[in-house]
Order: sequence, then structure tokens, then C-alpha cells
Amino acid sequence: MQLDTYLLFFVTTLVICFTPGAAAITVASQGATNGGRRALFGAAGVVWGNVIYFILSATGIASLIIASHTLFSIIKWVGVAYLIFLGGYAIFSKSGAIKVGADKIKSRYRAMFIKGFVIELANPKALLYFAAVLPQFLDTSSPIAIQFLIMGVTTFFLDCLAYGSYAFLGDRLTRGGMKEWVVNAVNKTAGTALIFAGIKMASVSANN
Repeated sequence: MQLDTYLLFFVTTLVICFTPGAAAITVASQGATNGGRRALFGAAGVVWGNVIYFILSATGIASLIIASHTLFSIIKWVGVAYLIFLGGYAIFSKSGAIKVGADKIKSRYRAMFIKGFVIELANPKALLYFAAVLPQFLDTSSPIAIQFLIMGVTTFFLDCLAYGSYAFLGDRLTRGGMKEWVVNAVNKTAGTALIFAGIKMASVSANN
């Protein structure tokens, strides 16, 4: 992968990983009720749900993209629209804010892992990301497998960082360590970055 393409992929994935969604709010809630360290099991469930989506995408999409430039263009514009939608949702939707409860009942490690795993697998936005956004960064004139490997490893570590952070963020929120306006500012900043990434991605071609 060319460095500029990889950096665009890295920043886009980083922003998407940290943008609050159902999985992030779930992990933060687990952190609020179980503590940050215990909630890492929920974060692990989300991460491995994404690993499955990535493997399915990597094994089923690469040959189609190489064979059809029209399909590549369709996937690209679906991905651009998806990123802009996510950005607008994060900026304007009140439901995007992180809200955690104060329930003190501790959950079992396995239950937290399964909950994170199931929520991510049931999330159509996660599937759409791996199916529509990741292929846009492929250089079809170079070996596809190594590019998917690079993106897969990068996505795995960014997922671990993001959802691990949400686990401890939920813990801090219940301790009064972060004000509500800070959480809102994070949501709006992430939304703006997603829209910017979508606009930039519109210029990406199959041969970049």
C-alpha cells in the first residue's frame, strides 16, 4: 500500500472505531457497572465480532473488485455516503451521546464477552463498513492478500485501543471524571472528521 493511502485508511478507521455507537455504548456501560478491567471482556467480544466480519469481507470481495471497476465505483460511493451519514448522525443526534447507568450488579466475564460479540455481529453498520469502505483502499495492481493483512492487523489493534478506552471511560463517567459537555464535544469532533474522511475518500480510485 502507498503511504498516503494507508494513512487515509488509518485515520478513517481510527475515527470510526472511536465514534460512539451501540457497541461503544455497551462497553462503556459495562465499564460503568463492572469496572474498566472487567469490561475489557466486553470489548474483546466486539473486537472478535469485527474480526469475523473482516475475514468474511477479505475472502469474498477481493476477486469481485478486481474483476469489475463498476462494482468498485458502486462500493466506493456507498462507502462515501455511509461515512457522511455517520458523521452527520454523530453531530446532530442526541442519542449518540454516551449515557451509562449506575447499576452495581457485576456481570460474568463470559456474559460480557458474548454481549459485546452479539451486539457487534447484529450491527448492520459494522458489516457495511467492512464490505463498502475497506475495499476502497485496495490497489488492484498490487497483491491483494498482503493489503488485506495490513488492514486487518491495523483494524484489530485500533479496535482493541478504542473499545478498551470505552471500557475505562464508562468507569470514569460513573466516578464523575468527565463532564457531559466533553462527551458531546468528542461526538461532534468525531462526526466532523468522518464527514471530512468521506469527502476525501470520494477521490480514491481503484488504482491509487
